[in-house]
Amino acid sequence: MSPIITRLKRLDIATYAPFIALLILIVFSSIASEHFLMPRNITNVLRQVSYTGIIALGMTFVIIAGGIDLSVGSMVALVGVLSIMIINGVGDGWWAVAMAVSSAIALGGVFGAINGLIITRGRVASFIATLATMSIFRSMTLYISDAGEVVSENNKFAEIGGGYLWAIPYPVWIFLLLAIAYHIVLKHSAFGRHVCAVGSNSKVASYSAIKVRWVYFLTFLIAGLSVGIAAVLLASRLNSVSPGDAGLFYELDAIAAVVIGGTALSGGKGTIWGTVIGAIILGIINNMLNLMGISPYLQGMVKGMVILTAVLVQFKGDR
Repeated sequence: MSPIITRLKRLDIATYAPFIALLILIVFSSIASEHFLMPRNITNVLRQVSYTGIIALGMTFVIIAGGIDLSVGSMVALVGVLSIMIINGVGDGWWAVAMAVSSAIALGGVFGAINGLIITRGRVASFIATLATMSIFRSMTLYISDAGEVVSENNKFAEIGGGYLWAIPYPVWIFLLLAIAYHIVLKHSAFGRHVCAVGSNSKVASYSAIKVRWVYFLTFLIAGLSVGIAAVLLASRLNSVSPGDAGLFYELDAIAAVVIGGTALSGGKGTIWGTVIGAIILGIINNMLNLMGISPYLQGMVKGMVILTAVLVQFKGDR
């Protein structure tokens, strides 16, 4: 038997499945629609992917540690509304934009820390805790905005989400830079190793002198900071926030991107670049369904089938 065939047999299919699926999807999409490979379409896909993708990057840490965060969608709406209120209160100019951006990131961190404290100090399961805060954050958003659209009065604010650098939108650059930073943290730092250890077996991790609750708390803090960044980008792109619709189902898209990217829902293993690929796969699927004129009501069904396939591939790879 040749060495090449031997190496191919030793490859972990589950590890490379997201990348292979992405390549197949790109080839199929380019054949199915002549508009898919147009630069403007690719740019739009990457821009749309960047918002939920940034959230998914933070969600990766949470899921690898064995948790889940269902509140990120409602958190996007709340942070977005508050950031526009801050910028309208400060006034015009780049100083107001800087205040809004820094406040959004800080607020995301605070809300993420609240989730982390409820889970680690209150000893509430992450599913239950974030399910509750999902409702709380959305209700707060509707209350402070009187359920009406909040519009920015600062013209410069829109340049953050709508600007370009070398023909590539700012959100895409931020998504890429965050992915690089998070990859370094996850794969090349003690904290990243501790996150994987906690997700694999929290009791064994505690016996290894790892501060399990502290590590678990920090993953929700990272998720909150990621939401703050995504929220300000989304709000600046539209220059407004609709409290009832903003961030709707973003938690599902973020979790789907993480799972499609190969991160185990049971925790313990996962990669940032897998999440990036998973987010792009979801973006391409949505884009192709639109280009092919398929009903938007079927997009959820297709997305669900993709998630099930990803989970089945993971299960087969773990056996």
